[in-house]
Amino acid sequence: MLKTRRLKTCCGLGFLCVIFIFLTSCVSWIVDQPSIVVQKVVITPLSFTEVNLLIDLDVRNPNRFDLTLKSFHCTIAIDKEELGKGSLQEKILVPSSSTTRIQVPVGVKLQDLGSSLKNILRGGDLPYKVEGKADIGTVFGSFAVTFAKEGPLGL
Repeated sequence: MLKTRRLKTCCGLGFLCVIFIFLTSCVSWIVDQPSIVVQKVVITPLSFTEVNLLIDLDVRNPNRFDLTLKSFHCTIAIDKEELGKGSLQEKILVPSSSTTRIQVPVGVKLQDLGSSLKNILRGGDLPYKVEGKADIGTVFGSFAVTFAKEGPLGL
């Protein structure tokens, strides 16, 4: 009788493990993928040798449950030259059926701007490209969302 009880318990736990693995592997079927949209990139001076590129992003959650932005990493290039990488380390809650604005700062040394510095001083628009990846957490598991955006950098 004791062996039968242990066998039922083990089978029950095994079944729960299989269901849990199945649910986490099917998270993309259960969760509508959030969208990440770059709204703008703004240059703000920090000092005579460094500027800050502030990337404004909208994270839209189309689901009926909250999502957590667990980590975020991006790379920015101006005039096809990679200038820097930005990231957010704190977790950000994205409520259900809503959009949350996040800002990612990327520090850039003026010497790294190279040929783009002349265009910046003239006040012209520069082409930029932002690419990145966000790790999203849900009650069903975690998954990654990638994004890319190109456009003119308004000075």
